[in-house]
Amino acid sequence: MIPSLKGSRLATALASALLLLGAVTACGSGSGATATAPAADPAAAPKSGAFPVTVAHKFGSTTIASEPKRIVTVGLTDQDAVLALGKVPVGTTDWLGGYAGAIGPWATGKLGGAAAPVMLTDTGTGPQVEKIAALAPDLIIALYSGLTKEQYETLSKLAPVVAQPKEYNDYGIPWQQQTQTVAKVLGKEAEGTRLVGDVEAAFAAAKKEHPEFAGAGVVVATPYEGFFVYGSQDSRSRTLTSLGFTLPADLDKVIGDQFGASISKERSDLLDGDAIVWTVPDTAKDPATLHKDGVYKDLKVATQGREVFIGESSDYGKAFSFVTVLSLPYVLDRLVPQLAAAVDGDTATEVKQPES
Repeated sequence: MIPSLKGSRLATALASALLLLGAVTACGSGSGATATAPAADPAAAPKSGAFPVTVAHKFGSTTIASEPKRIVTVGLTDQDAVLALGKVPVGTTDWLGGYAGAIGPWATGKLGGAAAPVMLTDTGTGPQVEKIAALAPDLIIALYSGLTKEQYETLSKLAPVVAQPKEYNDYGIPWQQQTQTVAKVLGKEAEGTRLVGDVEAAFAAAKKEHPEFAGAGVVVATPYEGFFVYGSQDSRSRTLTSLGFTLPADLDKVIGDQFGASISKERSDLLDGDAIVWTVPDTAKDPATLHKDGVYKDLKVATQGREVFIGESSDYGKAFSFVTVLSLPYVLDRLVPQLAAAVDGDTATEVKQPES
């Protein structure tokens, strides 16, 4: 499991506070730039001569000799890239709960009428090897994961395994690289490039519409064991920096080589930027609780209403934590208007919750 995810509250914290309607109509985008989910061509065949392909990763490299037909995703969000590229995994790994086959509503339209994948569960002891074996995979994808070398070697006895990249922390692969790596192993690199370009264009449009985001300080946090903040290699933080925001200069130094960590009250200054994005269990009650905290309540980010609150168990909250080529368009439609209200300089501006 993800480092430090012990107990359901922290699991939810990473889920919300770590990353629906994909096939359903998105609603209430407000004044922000509207992002349309990228559409892959399910009928697009792998490029002629695409195989074999070799992918480098944390434990060496893996070669895929031919087009995979039976894919199991061990990475907690890897299924979205597979679906976006026109393939339906035979097995997925549950993370946030509540969705059949671990397919969020932002991605269900990509099933194309196919049954939801078999859903596996990693309770902290690693992938369910026997259940994965029963699915007879010809490829196992573990990009957004914390796979150990031992687990990698065990799974490699079943099928080629594409593990997490070595250049990032576990669970730190950017969504662009995740998408492009999956595209490579599926023989659809051109399609992967197009999908990434479409979502990056949505980010660019939002940045153009909101120049006030450029250089504004922000941090993503959740009220777990005090104040839990996310570092620069966490996918949620990258969503904000991709919109032009900047993270505190010494954030990574404070939290260490992790996706995030609880900070001391003495470092509450990390929270006091131009905006803060909170993922919380209850958007109706938790803001008031935070505003009673002896340290937080006096920070300018709190007194001047520069806060964005996202319900961690909502579809929006789960999509915010997922951070994939399919979930990001859904998130941008909701997050951009909230951020615009938070940094507009007017304390009277309400940062409204999305209508859906």
